[in-house]
Amino acid sequence: MTGRFVSKHDEPLTSNDLDICQGALDEILARLKVGKDTEEAQRVAAIIIELYRQGVQKESQLIELAAAARGISDPD
Repeated sequence: MTGRFVSKHDEPLTSNDLDICQGALDEILARLKVGKDTEEAQRVAAIIIELYRQGVQKESQLIELAAAARGISDPD
């Protein structure tokens, strides 16, 4: 049997992790005015999950970075 180093990136997300990511996704989709069942929603969700796995774990930061990645400006 071979030992394998498991990085944080490979660990499953907890329900708390998913709640944070869902909050960020909901905010960005509201800004875009698109539904959850769209290709754009899938792209945004993938960006958010990747950012989260890379260590961005504050909802506000996820929103800011994922929105910027999709070319969405700050509503303020």
